[in-house]
Amino acid sequence: MATETEVKLSLSARSASQLSRHPLLAELEPQRQRLINTYYDTADNRLRKEGIVVRHRQKGRQWLCGVKTAVPLSGGLAQRKEWEFPGRPGEFDFSRVDQSSVRDLVEALRDQLQPLFTTRFTRTAWMLEPRAGVRVEVALDRGWIDAGGRREEIREVELELCAGAVSDLFEVTAALQAGLRLHPEARSKSDRAYRLLADLPVTAAKAIAIPIDAGLSTIATFRLVALACVNHLQRNEQGLCQTDAPEFVHQARVAIRRLRSAIRVWQRHLPEAFVARFDPLWRELAQGLGEARNWDVFLAATLPVLGESLPDSGGIDQLHTRARQRCRSSRQLARRALSSPAYSRLLVDFTAALLALPEASPAPVGSFVPAWLEKCTRRVNQRALHALGSDDAARHRLRLAFKQLRYAVEFFSPLFAAGPALDNYQQAVAALQELLGSQNDLTVAMQLTGETLPAAVAAPILDWLGRQSESLLPELGARLDNFRQQQTPWQQLSA
Repeated sequence: MATETEVKLSLSARSASQLSRHPLLAELEPQRQRLINTYYDTADNRLRKEGIVVRHRQKGRQWLCGVKTAVPLSGGLAQRKEWEFPGRPGEFDFSRVDQSSVRDLVEALRDQLQPLFTTRFTRTAWMLEPRAGVRVEVALDRGWIDAGGRREEIREVELELCAGAVSDLFEVTAALQAGLRLHPEARSKSDRAYRLLADLPVTAAKAIAIPIDAGLSTIATFRLVALACVNHLQRNEQGLCQTDAPEFVHQARVAIRRLRSAIRVWQRHLPEAFVARFDPLWRELAQGLGEARNWDVFLAATLPVLGESLPDSGGIDQLHTRARQRCRSSRQLARRALSSPAYSRLLVDFTAALLALPEASPAPVGSFVPAWLEKCTRRVNQRALHALGSDDAARHRLRLAFKQLRYAVEFFSPLFAAGPALDNYQQAVAALQELLGSQNDLTVAMQLTGETLPAAVAAPILDWLGRQSESLLPELGARLDNFRQQQTPWQQLSA
């Protein structure tokens, strides 16, 4: 068994043509190979569900059977187990898979395996040896995925660590990025092929559960959470850049909010330089996406209700026109941000820095969770004292505190006992955050209306929005009372 560590990067046709002239590669003689790969799975895609890839690869006159563990890509990084051995199409001898859980699964499914899709590409590879003990293969793959009668182009660079440390791999990645437009890829070839096979549209991706456990160290847990947040963000890049569906912007913002919340949760365990370098960069990106999200909500949710409630208002049509313009322009800015070299470098640099974080303390993550969550809860309760009046800023501060509490409870929920107490607590927090979000949408709508319309035209609209916000205050009080009555799910960690 080998552990494959690689960084996968997409690139434009222009950058692909320039790659061989990059100073790192220009003096090296590349090796070229034509690779044809057939991927197998059961009719119900059992292997994919279990995170396993089985393929046959033709490499010149040689046929190889490969088995890999499929892992999510974050910042382009993939670290997975791989077994490769001689084997012709239709022949499966999995005896060389020396991890019993994987071997037992593929052997049990052997008779159900059928060819699903094929990739054909030319691989141009350079072996870099920047210093003694370090070897990194840089491979440019160009070709096609064929699945279900449909085709999709392959144009990507894979940097595989053959010898050395993971930091060496990212050092080479950063050097290549300095001269070329290379973007960390969130999808493997097989991921793309499965979607192509099913002819599925691009859909917004939500956060998924993060498999942490109490035995992990504090830093190892942060690394796992942060990489999951980066993966969440990257799974929404394509939809945000290629469609107008608002949910992609929303989920990209959620991913960054979760990541910044994680930095806050673990801040005292992280190097000051790490926080000082990366938190402002993520905040800047979130602010750019926030503008697009505000106009999406205003246009899709607030304006239709305004039109029904104030049919005689002369400002609604003006608001519609202006909102559509601002929505388009803010979305273009968001796309520009996620298509920029700066964003590509941020993903690579952040992932590299995550993997290089020192273990400040070997203490398991559960050792600090109860105290931190109690502190977060006290902050929420303090801010709640000022949230039931007419102070929109106080409710905004409460909303931010609840977001941080909610995300932290989601991060650590695998450590808590499953059952009604955890479910009820999470539901109470989510209900409060939803209501506070509705009030914030109304506050933002008032700001956007005031910026867009003359004062006299805006006045009746602002009055209506203000009354709507005030009407939610009794429900806010009731949901706060319900939240305070819930049993905190982390009690057993401090017992």
